[in-house]
This record gives sequence, C-alpha cells and structure tokens, in this order.
Amino acid sequence: MNVLLALLLAASASSAPAPRTFRVDYFHTGNATEERFSLDRLVVEPLPWPGHPARGVDESNLGKYLFEVRDRATNRLLYSRGFASIYGEWETTPEAREMNRTFHESLRFPSPEKPVQVMLKKRAKDNSFRELWSFTVDPQDMFVDPSTPASPGALLKLVDNGPSADKVDFLILGDGYTEKERAKFEKDARRLVDILFGFSPFKERKQDFNVWGLMPAARESGISRPSTGIHRDSPVGSTYDAFGSERYVLTFENRRFRDIAAFAPYEFVEILVNGNTYGGGGIFGLYSTVAADSLWAPYVFVHEFGHHFAGLADEYYTSESAYAPAEERVEPWEKNVTALNDPARLKWKHLMTPGTPLPTPWRKDEYEKHAREVQQQRRRIRAERRPESEMDALFTSQRDWEEKFLGQQQYAGKVGAFEGAMYEARGYYRPQVDCVMFTRDRVPFCSVCQHALTEVIDLYAGPRNGKAPKTAP
Repeated sequence: MNVLLALLLAASASSAPAPRTFRVDYFHTGNATEERFSLDRLVVEPLPWPGHPARGVDESNLGKYLFEVRDRATNRLLYSRGFASIYGEWETTPEAREMNRTFHESLRFPSPEKPVQVMLKKRAKDNSFRELWSFTVDPQDMFVDPSTPASPGALLKLVDNGPSADKVDFLILGDGYTEKERAKFEKDARRLVDILFGFSPFKERKQDFNVWGLMPAARESGISRPSTGIHRDSPVGSTYDAFGSERYVLTFENRRFRDIAAFAPYEFVEILVNGNTYGGGGIFGLYSTVAADSLWAPYVFVHEFGHHFAGLADEYYTSESAYAPAEERVEPWEKNVTALNDPARLKWKHLMTPGTPLPTPWRKDEYEKHAREVQQQRRRIRAERRPESEMDALFTSQRDWEEKFLGQQQYAGKVGAFEGAMYEARGYYRPQVDCVMFTRDRVPFCSVCQHALTEVIDLYAGPRNGKAPKTAP
C-alpha cells in the first residue's frame, strides 16, 4: 500500500475524520508604498488537514502578516496563522521603489463546513495587525476545485512518530534531481534531517516531528543560476540570485510548489536543491531552501529552517544584503532581535544572564574589520567565477577565526544585547555574541532562539508540560 493511500484510509477510519485541506491561491501586487490582492482560485488539496483541531489559533504574535478564518454567521475565530512572504521581503528592496511586481501566494486551513470570512492583516509600525483584505469563502461554491494534480512521485517516510494531528509535519522537497538521482535525494534528505535533530531544541523534541520526503523528477540535474547563465525548468522552480543576491535561493513558482507539496502532510517545508554552490533561503511560514551538496549545507539547512520555522531574524550584518537600510528603528517582531528602545522592557529579559550590562560590550570594531576583508575576497571569488572550493576555503578560514574571537569575548555564552543584527551595524541588537543565526560557527542556537523554536513546536505538537492547547473562543 502506498503512503498516500494509507494516509487517506487512516483519516477516514478515525472516529472524527480530519477535514480536507483547503487552499486559497491569490496574487499579491504592489510596490514600496502600496499593495493589493486578487483571488486566483480556491482549492481542496488531496490530503486531510494535518493539524490538531484544538490548535487552530495562533497566539505567537509572529509574522509580518496574519490571516484569520472566521465563521460567517457567528464571527467565531476558527483558524489563524502569522506568516511572512516573498512580497513582504521584496517591498523593502530598492526595486520596489521603482516598479510594481506581482507574487503568487497561498493560505491553507482546514476545509470549513459552512461559509467563512477570510481576513488578511499586515503588521503596522506599532506591531499591531491591520486588515488589508477580506473575502468570503463558501465551501459549496461550484468553482472550488477538488481535483487532484499529477502525482510528483512516491512519498517517503523519513521520520515517523505517529498521527499527524499530534506532530509537527515537516516536508523535505527535492528540486533539480533527475529520476536517476532519486536515491541521492533520499540520502541527502536523511543526512540533513539527522543534522537538524542534533540541535536543541529539535534534539529533545524529535518525537514531536514527522518528516516526509517528496522528489518530483527533473528533466535536467540542478537548478537555475542566472548570474552564471544557467537556466533550468526544475519541477519546483528554485533559482539562485533571488533579488539579485547570488546566494539567495527561492522559488517564485508558488502554484507549482503548492500543487507538488499537497501530496504530503506538511506544515513546514525545506526545499533541497541539487547542487554544490553555497546558497539557501528561508521565509517564515512559507519554506526554506538549501543547496544539498555545498560544504556548508549542514549549517545552511539549520539556519534557514530557523527563519522558516520560528521567524528568527538574521543576526549577521556584515554580509551584503538585497534590502534597503531601515529608515527608523522600530521594534522588530522577530523574537531574537531588538531595537533596545526600552532596555527595562527587553523582550528576552526573562532569559538574561544576571549582571550582564545593556547594551552588552564586545569587540565589535575588530570583528567588523575582519568581516570587511572576508567580504572583499568573497566578491572577488564570485566576480572571477572561481571554483567553489575557493569559497569553501575562505568560509572555513573565517569560521575558524570567528569561533576563536567570539569565544574569547567577555560575555561569551551570556544573554544580553549585543549591537549588530538584521543587516544593520547600529541600532539593532542580538541576544548572544554568537549563534546559528549570526555566524557559520560550530555553535548552537542561542538561548533566546531555542525558546522561540520551542514555542512553535508547542503550537503544532502541544507543550511538553501537558497543558491543554488553547481553543478558539
């Protein structure tokens, strides 16, 4: 019996069958100052909803956007989730000041039995959410599409810990692998999943995860890399050079991505791209990506999953960024960075090491001098199209220097507020001097990041302390 059929039979045999998964596909259009939305289609996906019925309401206060699903007759909140999007990143780039662009996006929730109101909200500067778009979904509408797309291939069970409703369902999705490379995909997926579960808090909570694998076969090996003249029509559409950043790997083919991923129970997705050039990406609530054969794939896989899974911010600030500098220092919504506008109300004060000063001193100028030298060499290697081995050697040398330098700081291992984060040298602060979200060093997630990751695991799998999940009011 194949895995997909087994999932469908298990859902239908339960005492309270899970609803199907409903998906709203839409277009998100705009520029740096305005945005608008238009409906594409309403879809019922092939598989049952993987989530727990009592954990539908998201109280994590994460994400640049939030969507709510409410009963039309009573206004009862049925489901909500915070998320981020490619559009939400693009609107902060210089290009968004010059032109409009359109991105395809999706909202997924349990199929309703009656008409519902779907509301999409965006975070304002004061960190409140304000409604941008609202529309009615009638599950009986004749244009709701329940048809099943072509299967992308066999569904693999990489980690199986029980029914989806009680677990975090995590999909590893291969892109740029040919049919002859199917065994390679499975080997790559298992290798990187094992690495993720070596990091806390995933290590301690592995039994709260199911991990699945899907690999739609590509006609050609590899993915697009426009900066070197390489273009591939890969199944998921992944590409390097997103927003003009040579290392940033995204897919802009959301509809294609969603139709493929629909053949697995999933709440989170990491796209494994078949290649060895350093790169990856991660967007909260959308997906993360990594080049599977890069020497740095183990690090990138974990780092980018931190973005995707818990909305963790990049803590580094010396690498080149595609985003325009922040015009003002508002408090970020991400749990691991702060503008420190009010030290007495620091968001991670409960995790601070007693006696640690705010801001927390570190030898910042010395670090930045070394980082500038590394970035100059990095640009030269890419400009001259040198072998990837030269970039690997540069990154290894950088890692060895940073591990020693940061490990010797006065407040190494302490939770405080260290200036330099979110691509900005001044005005944003990170919790610890080193972390998975800051460098490629062989270090764990800092205490604040671990706490944030644990909160998301609890949202999907239930807390370890046995407290009942909060239900919709």
